[in-house]
Amino acid sequence: MDARERLEALAASMPPHLRFGTSSWTFPGWAGIVYEQRYASQQKFTRQSLAEYARHPLFRTVGIDRSYYAPLTEEELTHYATQLPEDFPCVSKVWSELSTLVFPKHARYGPLAGKENPRFLDVEEVSEEVLNPFERAFGGHTGPFLVEVAPPGKHVDVAAFEAAVERFLSNVRSGPRFSFELRDRRLLTSRYLAILREHGAAHTINLWTRMPGIAEQLAIDGVLTADFLVVRLMIPPGRTYEDERTRFDPFDRIVEPQPQVRTEVADLVRRTGELSRETFVLVNNKVEGSSPLTVHALAKQIATH
Repeated sequence: MDARERLEALAASMPPHLRFGTSSWTFPGWAGIVYEQRYASQQKFTRQSLAEYARHPLFRTVGIDRSYYAPLTEEELTHYATQLPEDFPCVSKVWSELSTLVFPKHARYGPLAGKENPRFLDVEEVSEEVLNPFERAFGGHTGPFLVEVAPPGKHVDVAAFEAAVERFLSNVRSGPRFSFELRDRRLLTSRYLAILREHGAAHTINLWTRMPGIAEQLAIDGVLTADFLVVRLMIPPGRTYEDERTRFDPFDRIVEPQPQVRTEVADLVRRTGELSRETFVLVNNKVEGSSPLTVHALAKQIATH
């Protein structure tokens, strides 16, 4: 049995409710891990590699992170869709200008840095800039929309955040699935979870430097608020994105295994399987050094769990 056949056998042993994928896919360091095809240029690799990514036996989803920085056009979404097989829904981020509660104090935001966002979860803008293009151009490949809420700073009005989420979910069209990813544990309240549950939206279980760990989040009463779940493995507690990116680049090997994380993910997948909840597990390079290799390790652990 060659390497490809072993991957296919491992993929076949995964529970049907589980969808593994990575956060984005355009990493040249994955050559020989995910990519065997030679691309004439970086530009062609960026435009064409999704099709090869989607043929990897363990991948049944992918995170579209580009949509966080600017809305995707119908032309871009159509191009992505032509590269994907059937039954390959993607987890797509909502544009940051509509998902940010308070703009971080970062040069990228210019004069808006540190200020409250008056467009946070604006229903009309989310519909126009996000939902409509996906509906017209991406069709059956539209999976959950990820609402990544950046850390709001030292002073946060939790009640105002809860009210904004409730207002949004009460007025947005039915059909699209939303999963909220918090980057500040102060926002993870029982009221927030109750609002999500009432409207069939999900709380994203994430591995993030300032959030409770995976097992700790999973232990919160009522944290599984929807009939689906998005799990995002990003950065272990206490680490920074920039430090891990520098340390792990070019993302072609496991640099620092996280055995506890692997065990917690395997436990989570077993639990969601018992509850028959579709589970999207997206892995970032900054977890262990190479997200495809982390997915492989997680699959092997789940197969023997």
